[in-house]
Amino acid sequence: MGLTLGQLAQQLGVELRGDPAVRVSGVATLQCAQAGELSFLANPRYRRHLAATRASAVVLAPEDAPHCPVAALVAANPYACYARAARLLYPQATLAPGIHPSAVVDPEARIDASASIAAHCVVEAGAVIGPRVYVGPRCLIGAGVSIDADSRLLAAVTVLAAARIGKRVVLHPGVVIGGDGFGMAWEDDHWENVPQLGSVRIADDVDIGANTTVDRGSLDDTVIEEGVKIDNQVQVAHNVVIGAHTAIAGCVGISGSARIGSYCALAGGVGVVGHLEICDHVRVTGMSMVTRSISEPGTYSAGTPLMPNSQWRRNAVAMKRLDALARRVRALEKASENK
Repeated sequence: MGLTLGQLAQQLGVELRGDPAVRVSGVATLQCAQAGELSFLANPRYRRHLAATRASAVVLAPEDAPHCPVAALVAANPYACYARAARLLYPQATLAPGIHPSAVVDPEARIDASASIAAHCVVEAGAVIGPRVYVGPRCLIGAGVSIDADSRLLAAVTVLAAARIGKRVVLHPGVVIGGDGFGMAWEDDHWENVPQLGSVRIADDVDIGANTTVDRGSLDDTVIEEGVKIDNQVQVAHNVVIGAHTAIAGCVGISGSARIGSYCALAGGVGVVGHLEICDHVRVTGMSMVTRSISEPGTYSAGTPLMPNSQWRRNAVAMKRLDALARRVRALEKASENK
């Protein structure tokens, strides 16, 4: 069925330039869109595709609207506007409440009547599943875990250590919440495992990607504040605190007891050393290693950019000589001062 452009503009709160009766039922890229589909222009790199688009309408910024050959939904932030439009055009399926016959639910668990527990789930004693929560196939909800209203665990999610999950949280397939942190003490000739006794607290509107792990705290809890978005295959170690509305891209590793502020962004492959602090409004570019605390907002980078291998090898050889070169420079400076 879809929606008319007039309906979309009204619900999105944006200006429509074009026929409000035109109906759209799907979304696509500028290059691939056909009649009946909505597209968007958010990145200037794709501006060259605008003139030839076959979409019925395009979400774009005011400066691009005069060049749009079809109807336009004009928004200050086209990408965010497109995201809201896509949710309107592709609403989530209504959940069928109830517990699948193959699920194993402890009698001491409390499951709201409107929740949905899918096939082959295990829900242990003392777990609390709130209103309209979806627990997908093969999930394990450990003893004492609580999951608040409208959260969704998509498939094969494990939640342990009496973790507390807030409202509207989305945990993608393979996520593990509350596994033991990597806590060990060296004694003589072996490692002693340090008991991990804390839990995990995840606030409202958090999204955690596939196969990401969030370890329980060793004593205090690991904390993820509201609105945090975490990509796939991220490691969040014990006692980490991640501030509200921070975004973390794939393959980031955050070591134990690190504290990351609010409204930060860690790009793919970033590593964060344990026991340091990153203040609010910090961006760290891809593959950087954060080895000390950051106290000033801004963008930070580390590492060596991609270059031809022959050039990289020459630079690597030169890097080995930097210490000796620095010593020579200091010696020359000292000799010059003594003249």
